[in-house]
Amino acid sequence: MKHIDDATKRITDSIRINDIGFRLILIPFFGILIPLVTGLVDHTSYSLWQTKFSYLYTIGISFIIWHGNRFLLFTLRTYFDWFNKPLQKIVSLILAISFYTIPVSVLLLVGWYHIFAGGKVDWNIVSMNSLIIMIAVLFIVHVYETVFLVKEAETEKVQRAQTERAKAEAELEALKNQIDPHFIFNSLNTLSHLIEEKPVKAKQFNDDLADVYRYILANKARDLVLLREEMDFLKGYFSLLKIRFEEAVQINITVPDRQLDQFLIPPISLQVLAENAIKHNEFNDHEPLVIVIALKDDILTVHNNLRKKQLRKGSSGIGLRNLNERYNLTTNNFITIKESENYFTVRLPVLKII
Repeated sequence: MKHIDDATKRITDSIRINDIGFRLILIPFFGILIPLVTGLVDHTSYSLWQTKFSYLYTIGISFIIWHGNRFLLFTLRTYFDWFNKPLQKIVSLILAISFYTIPVSVLLLVGWYHIFAGGKVDWNIVSMNSLIIMIAVLFIVHVYETVFLVKEAETEKVQRAQTERAKAEAELEALKNQIDPHFIFNSLNTLSHLIEEKPVKAKQFNDDLADVYRYILANKARDLVLLREEMDFLKGYFSLLKIRFEEAVQINITVPDRQLDQFLIPPISLQVLAENAIKHNEFNDHEPLVIVIALKDDILTVHNNLRKKQLRKGSSGIGLRNLNERYNLTTNNFITIKESENYFTVRLPVLKII
């Protein structure tokens, strides 16, 4: 509960309203209207200048009453709010407004009689003016509180949206960070295998690995990259696979070259799918793993033949789950996975550049 109160207090304290125009119009308005309605100023017996100074005085009363109650209202907001302490809020407002407005109004109105009416006080008019002033103050306080409540709701909505955005960005960053260890672990295993069995190709693999990893570091902070960049990266990654598996892995890209610069995709998406296919399938030179990539209706399809490998430990599915979550956080879309007896297909929604 304390955390909720603190959060509400931070929102309350951060609210600021620009009421200058409101005050410039309504302070003179009430300062003239109330004495005019109650007959405080006797136009028949006063000269023009007496009338002007009389209304200037009543506008001063309006100014003092307004700003005194405004100060009380703003001060009480730091102690009570409508959501957590509504009863205390109402009681404190009524008491503070009453104990300030009524005595000050009576005192200033009596002063007006001493200045403009020779000290002869008409208590009926003083009482009527004080009552009308009190009613006007309650109305204005209601308007202020309504404005504050609206702004609090707007501020809370904005802060909630900012919190959700920050949370989504943190989740996306965490998902991106999961890519590097997975990729480098598999690559080092491959390099270790080549050093022992094919040392000549190990150097070429090491050079290609540096280029591929350079792409990962350069694009890790980006949410989206051009499809051409991602496709070039996939070809570089596939060159690593060809060094190890030779003709046992093949890739067939049917995306027209002109379309590669028309779409955006989260970086390292295609490498995740290629790696997933390598990890879960049996293949050799006679029965190669063939990955086909095609683009149709803003959907990039990655398709491979399926010959499931018998793993000693069941798959956690973290690669595809990671990719799906990154896709959702970045594009508000999800990938589509379809598995049949002989084929495995993943459909990636790509964003068209307008």
